[in-house]
Amino acid sequence: MLPSSEKRWSIKRYNNKLRKIGYVISNIGLKEVKRHPAIVGIAEVENDAVLKDLINSKHLEEHNYSFVHYNSPDERGIDVAMLYDETVFKVAFSKTFTVDLLDDDGSIDYTRDILLVSGLFEGLELHVIVNHWPSRRTGDIETEQKRMKASKKVTEIISFLKDKNPEAKIVIMGDFNDDPNSNSLKALELSHGLYNPMRTLLSHDRGTTSHNQNWNLFDQFLMTHNFFERKKNTLRFVKANIFDEAYLKEYEGKYKGSPYRTYVGKRYNGGYSDHFPVYMVVSKR
Repeated sequence: MLPSSEKRWSIKRYNNKLRKIGYVISNIGLKEVKRHPAIVGIAEVENDAVLKDLINSKHLEEHNYSFVHYNSPDERGIDVAMLYDETVFKVAFSKTFTVDLLDDDGSIDYTRDILLVSGLFEGLELHVIVNHWPSRRTGDIETEQKRMKASKKVTEIISFLKDKNPEAKIVIMGDFNDDPNSNSLKALELSHGLYNPMRTLLSHDRGTTSHNQNWNLFDQFLMTHNFFERKKNTLRFVKANIFDEAYLKEYEGKYKGSPYRTYVGKRYNGGYSDHFPVYMVVSKR
């Protein structure tokens, strides 16, 4: 985004966005675990330079963050990425997977690649799959098949990991542009017997993003069932939740309670994001 673009981005607005996103990241899960997140999945990333600015920004510069990011063929020029605290997570392998899509006229629809990062979390093997599935911009029913293809691609990635290690511990995260009960997420759950802790969080007055005053929960985690093992020296699931603190919400007017956005259409609003973040807590037992 440039100052000459429709949204008139400026250095001041850019730095304000970095400061606010950094502040939110540094506070996610702080009440539960008394520290910043060890792993953060991010969507709508423009390039490496933005990520470098983010991890060096005011609220994150002391937290030992590094990142994994690849440029993808998305037509909007946005990608997914993963931040990680180098003192907690050690990257061993990373790779992107392309979702092959076609538009109605037969032309290629370029979307975000899916990112796989494998490594050691507190010395234990962990695989993270970061997603930003095709949007509903032209209608949820009209675009459902595109998200079904993304779902199938994630299923293939999980199979790829389980072929190497049937006991692989895998977390799938991201903005799926579908709710937990949507066909794409249900198919993914069933494909490998995954667990989706977000299923119980969506209600008529709570979610991660709001459209026409209706809530959706597009931002989710899924995981393999071995996060519930009771054996020693293993990673175990504790809880998942929406990080929807009051300062992330519109505080008055018709959109009161919905995400405090950076832009509303082309108008600069000065907020954080049009999505609330979600978080998941694991323990090492």
